[in-house]
Amino acid sequence: MDGERRGGDAPDARARRRRAHDRPPRSRQARAHGGAVKRAILVGVLLALSALAAPSGSGSATLVAAHRGGAALWPENSLLAFRSAIALRVDFLEFDLHQTADGEVIVLHDPTLERTTTGKGAVGDLKLADLTPVRLRTRAGAATAEAVPTLGALLDLAAPAAVGLLPEIKVGAKGQRYPGIEEKVLGLHRARGLLERATIQAFQPETLRRLRELDGKARTMLLVSRGDVERDRARPAEAVRRARELGATDLGMNHRLIDADVIVAARAAGIRLSAWTVNEEADLRRMIDLGADIVMSDRPDLARRLLPR
Repeated sequence: MDGERRGGDAPDARARRRRAHDRPPRSRQARAHGGAVKRAILVGVLLALSALAAPSGSGSATLVAAHRGGAALWPENSLLAFRSAIALRVDFLEFDLHQTADGEVIVLHDPTLERTTTGKGAVGDLKLADLTPVRLRTRAGAATAEAVPTLGALLDLAAPAAVGLLPEIKVGAKGQRYPGIEEKVLGLHRARGLLERATIQAFQPETLRRLRELDGKARTMLLVSRGDVERDRARPAEAVRRARELGATDLGMNHRLIDADVIVAARAAGIRLSAWTVNEEADLRRMIDLGADIVMSDRPDLARRLLPR
């Protein structure tokens, strides 16, 4: 048999060559398409393998924000709280902003002084000088030596630290927006070179629209409560669409609203998702396992223990 192959090709071999010769050559476009398909398949396989290798719900990317500086540990929105939170190496300081009658931006959660300070009255009716003798209270109601900070004082404290900023622009005691507060908040951050470290939060769409008008590059966060979702009779994941429509880069939601659907929708939209206010270990673990980008907590010490830096 070997001797016959030396003398010439077998008939079936010659036939195969003729059939191959008769087929038209593949075009360059077809060859390129085939190569692209092979490359796409290879990329898909590699991505699948990497997904399998990565621990699901590891929480390695979840960041910690000290809500009001760590309201369960120190007087909320105090320089003491922010200084202590920085010492814990939190990723963000979260705080609230109001504006006095003479146009100064201060750090306080409520539109009135009674709950968290030794003073009385609405912030919007008082001048900054009226706040000079006022002191912050502990959660239990005891007066402290801590004064009500201005936004400038807080930013000066945070500037040297490697920490992000999550300021929330609030509304007044009658639900009114403070005139010009968006410009002032942007300007105070920008003057210290801190705007790139800040994501400015608000519940009010008008505030976010105004921020976008003033600086289209500034990061903003739409805040959504359980009441918002119930009022709109919408699925929680619909909040992602609302955030995109407003041009917000971030979405902050009550942690009880966040489920896998919200996470998937936020990822698909390129929206960074924050969960608030997450104080119990079981809730923190659930947010970490789901893959929330940021957890805002009154217990930054507990959150940092679960998410070591």
